[in-house]
Amino acid sequence: MMAKTCCSLLVLSLFSLQLEANPGLKVRISQKGLEYAKEVGLEILKQNMEKEQFPDLSGYEKFGLGNVKYNISRIRVTAVEFPSASISLIPGTGIKLVIGNASLTIDMNWNIRTWMFKNTGRSTVYISKVFVTAIFSTPLDNMGRTLISLTSCRTTSGDIDIKLNGKIGFLHNFFIKYLKKPIHRSLATNSCPNIRSGIQLIDEDLQSLNVLMPIDDLAEIDYSLNSLPAVFRPYIDLDLKGIVYPGGNYTVPPFVAAPFTVPDPSDSMLYLAFSEYFFQTSSFAYYTAGAFNITIAEETCNYFNISTEIFGSIIPEVAQYSVTPYPVMLKLMATETPIISLQQDSFTLEIQGCMEVFAVLPDSTTQSLFTMNIAANTSIAVNIFDQKLMGSLCLNRLQYSLTHSNVGFFEVSLLENILSYILQTEVIPSANAKLSKGFPLPNLANVTFTRPHITIVQGYLLISTDVHYKH
Repeated sequence: MMAKTCCSLLVLSLFSLQLEANPGLKVRISQKGLEYAKEVGLEILKQNMEKEQFPDLSGYEKFGLGNVKYNISRIRVTAVEFPSASISLIPGTGIKLVIGNASLTIDMNWNIRTWMFKNTGRSTVYISKVFVTAIFSTPLDNMGRTLISLTSCRTTSGDIDIKLNGKIGFLHNFFIKYLKKPIHRSLATNSCPNIRSGIQLIDEDLQSLNVLMPIDDLAEIDYSLNSLPAVFRPYIDLDLKGIVYPGGNYTVPPFVAAPFTVPDPSDSMLYLAFSEYFFQTSSFAYYTAGAFNITIAEETCNYFNISTEIFGSIIPEVAQYSVTPYPVMLKLMATETPIISLQQDSFTLEIQGCMEVFAVLPDSTTQSLFTMNIAANTSIAVNIFDQKLMGSLCLNRLQYSLTHSNVGFFEVSLLENILSYILQTEVIPSANAKLSKGFPLPNLANVTFTRPHITIVQGYLLISTDVHYKH
């Protein structure tokens, strides 16, 4: 029971995560984040202790020539106080939790019997000056998920004051003496094993976390790690694999993650630094899945009906080639993986592709009119909503050239306005509809980001955020 709260300090912060070489995502937990986790954990501990159903205590104590038989039942914690508690980081080792001068108030039934007399009643127990020191490490399982291990634990209890209710008279001190012993013994022998048992419950929760998070039907993110969290005095760093794969295809992308350094934490509890590599693997995943290919036809065009008549009014060669007006179909595709670039306050996506224009004949067959190369430079605006990283594209620059024509050579500049219009009204909105689904951020159940702030610097995107835990 006590363990679950002590470990909540880590569960609020640590993710089930597998790393190769340089990470695609760095997670940093600051001292502020650990302090918040400590406060939440202690509050959960109070609530759990007040709900806990404790087993009865019974046994014998030596008394002169005989024994004192005792039984303590219906034990219930009515109040818990933690006036002093601290959490600190031990570089290269783990996390140290110290609870000092804690106190508990307990109600219980008691029964004492000797060969001379017996008595029973209700009592209130005040336990004070309780100290707990626990050190946790964070090893990994064979799946690359973080575990929590209690490497050392020590508890001491000071004063126990028992107030007995009932008619006991001169036997008051006698009864108290023999009730204190089992209470002291229970605290000494059960506190750390209870912490270890609680850790096993936390590990079960961590084991249930899925390190592969689906984005949509086309791609999923690997948020695993295979190296230990790096513990420094002011913070904990976790290097996550941070790779986006095409759905069900875990072939390593043809990119190498560059090293990058996150600045020291300042005002936030949690920092998530997504490298350029992370976004480049997402671009590769969607390129592999064909997400950058789009077909625009008469029945799918939202704003106007494109036809050979419209193109013929702009390009005389099309009008001469197709005297009878036919619907037009445009096929756009990326010819190589789009390139992501993160610079100071700038997030851009460069797409190299081609567009082939077809006339759709009455028998539903198509006839190619011309093919063009297209280079589109776009900016990506990012924000966070519902624990997801959302994005939207904006077209910055468009370059194109004619690569093949069945209607004869023509000046491609004649198409500038209509191509720009098609991209702005059809292609960009379609891409933004997909981006609006968002990238799920690594997170734990019941934990939400509060006041997240996004900063884009050279090589990575940094999310600085506080967190809120709802128990």
